[in-house]
Amino acid sequence: MPPILPAYLDLLQELITALDAAVADLPIEALDWVPGTEMNSLAVLVTHTCASARYWLGEVAGGIPMHRDRAAEFQVRGLDAGRLRGQLADFLTWAHDAVARLVDADWGAPRQVGYREQPVTVGWALLHALEHSALHLGHAQLTRQLWEQRA
Repeated sequence: MPPILPAYLDLLQELITALDAAVADLPIEALDWVPGTEMNSLAVLVTHTCASARYWLGEVAGGIPMHRDRAAEFQVRGLDAGRLRGQLADFLTWAHDAVARLVDADWGAPRQVGYREQPVTVGWALLHALEHSALHLGHAQLTRQLWEQRA
């Protein structure tokens, strides 16, 4: 296995573990709470982060159809912390398998993404999955802080 892949998975694990901590032990009310307009709840952030990373790792980098319903990711409500944490754990198990299938991938191979004019590479898709997950981790951490400090 190329040395970058275990390091990649370690970093992905750190991000998902931190996202797990952001939702742990919160009631559904907190997980569905939206701090303001044009913002997302913790439940949406977890669901979207997992689905987005599956798309970039699985469909774009790995060529595995994900049958993603992106709009539905932003409508999630009523999931308790256990279910959200289960999503994160399931995603990590899936991600380890998906990344293991990329061992022999052509990292520079172009992949067309529907909404982008220019293709991306397999390597770019992997990095984007990390970057996007880190972005939403920050959103989740701030959302939890705002929830805890409200009132």
